[in-house]
Amino acid sequence: MTNTETRPAMTAHRFMIAITTTFLALVFLTLPAVVPARAEVEIQEVTSDKGVTAWLVEDYTVPIIAVRFAFKGGSTQDPAGKEGLANLMTGLFDEGAGELDADTFQERLDEVGAEMSFNATRDAVYGQMRMLSDDSGDAFELLGMAVTDPRFDQEPIDRIRAQIMTGIQRDMRDPNALGQDQFARALYGEHPYARRSDGTPETLGSVTAEDLHRMHERMFARSNVSIAVVGAIDAEALKAELDRVFGDLPETASSDTVAQVEPKLDQLVSYPYDLPQATIQLVYPGLKRDDPEFFPAFIMNHILGGGVFSSRLFNEVREKRGLAYGVGSGLDTGDYSNSLFIGTSTRSDRAQETLDIIRQEVKRMADEGPTEDELARAKTYLVGAYPINNLDSSSAVARTLVELQKEGRGIDYIQRRIGLIEAVTLEQVKAAGQRLLEAEPAVLVIGPELGNGG
Repeated sequence: MTNTETRPAMTAHRFMIAITTTFLALVFLTLPAVVPARAEVEIQEVTSDKGVTAWLVEDYTVPIIAVRFAFKGGSTQDPAGKEGLANLMTGLFDEGAGELDADTFQERLDEVGAEMSFNATRDAVYGQMRMLSDDSGDAFELLGMAVTDPRFDQEPIDRIRAQIMTGIQRDMRDPNALGQDQFARALYGEHPYARRSDGTPETLGSVTAEDLHRMHERMFARSNVSIAVVGAIDAEALKAELDRVFGDLPETASSDTVAQVEPKLDQLVSYPYDLPQATIQLVYPGLKRDDPEFFPAFIMNHILGGGVFSSRLFNEVREKRGLAYGVGSGLDTGDYSNSLFIGTSTRSDRAQETLDIIRQEVKRMADEGPTEDELARAKTYLVGAYPINNLDSSSAVARTLVELQKEGRGIDYIQRRIGLIEAVTLEQVKAAGQRLLEAEPAVLVIGPELGNGG
C-alpha cells in the first residue's frame, strides 16, 4: 500500500520512467489480445549460490521482468488475539526498509519505474514485482530490502491500520459480510480458517511493531518460499538477484503448526435480513490437490457448476428459469481443509426455489454422473482454456508457476496436464460425484427466512 498524498512530487526524469513503464506494461497486457496465449512454456529451474531456487521463463518480447513469490504461512499464522497481523504486515513492506523511510523508499521505486505489492491469504504471504530490465539491478535491491529488512515504522503502521479499520467497520454494517463471518465460524469452529484475515478492531488495534517483526522472522525463510521469474533475464543473472533478494533470510521457518479441519456439514446457517436479494452458499466435502481422484473431481465440478456458461447449474438456474445472474461451483483446496462449494444470489422471494433447483442438480450428478458428450466437451474446454487463463501474460505465467511449486506439481506439469485430463474416464467422474455430492451440505442463506427452513 502507498500513501501518494505524502510523497514528494515527481521529477521530470521519474515522470518519463513512469510513463515508459506504464506504456510497456500496457503493451504487455494487451499483447495476449493480438497473439495466441502460449501453449507451451519453457521453464528452467535456477538455483543460486546460496541455495535459493526459482523457476524461470526467459521472455525478451518486451524489456520487463515479472517476479512473484509466496512464503507459506499467511493469516493462519496470526496468534490468537492478534488476528489481522499478517494482512497488516503485507501492507507495510513498501513503506520503508533498511535505511530508507517510507517516503524515500517510494521515491526510489518511482525512480526505477518498478511496481511492488504484497498480500496475504489464509495460507501464504505473496509478493510480486514488475520492473524494467534496464533498471532491474536497482529494483531487485529494493525488493531485497523489503523482503529481508522491513522497517515497520510507527507512522506507516498507524496509517495502514487506519485504512484497514475503515474496511472492517464497513463490513460490520454489511449483512453479507456478517453472514459470511457467521458461516465460517459454523464451518470451522475455532480453527484459524474461521477467522477474518483482516482481524477485528480489537485484535488489529493490539498489533505492535514487535509483533510484525516477530511474524516476519518466523515466516520469511529460504526453505519456505516458492519463486517464479518471467521476462528479460537469463539464468546466470537471476542467480545473483535471487541471492540479493532472498539469500540473507534464515534457512528454515519457525511457523506454528496448524491442524487440519473438516468443514462441519449438514447444517443450515441463516442470517435473516430484509434484503431484496438473497445470497445462497452450499458446502460439500472436498479433496486434496494431490488426491489421485482430483482430476475426475475437477472435471465433474466443471460440468456441474465450474463452467461459467456451460454448466448444468447455469443452464437450470439462469438459462431456463432466470433465477440468478450467475451461479457456480468450485473446489477449494486449502493447506488445512478442502471443500466443494456452490454459490449464487437471487431474488429473495425465489430463494427457496433456487436452492431446490441446485439441490436437484447436485443429486442428479451424484446419482447419474455426466454423459459421454458432457465429458468430451469438458475435456476440450479444460485443455484449451488453460493457456488462455494461466499463461497469457508474464504476470499470469509467474502466478501459475508459483502455485504449481506450492502444490508440488513438478516442473513438467504443464506438459503432463493434457494427458492427465484426457485419461479420465466416465466411470471415474461418476465416482467423484458420488464421493463429494452424496453428503448433506452446509447451507448459508443471507436474506429473508426460507419458507421450509432450507
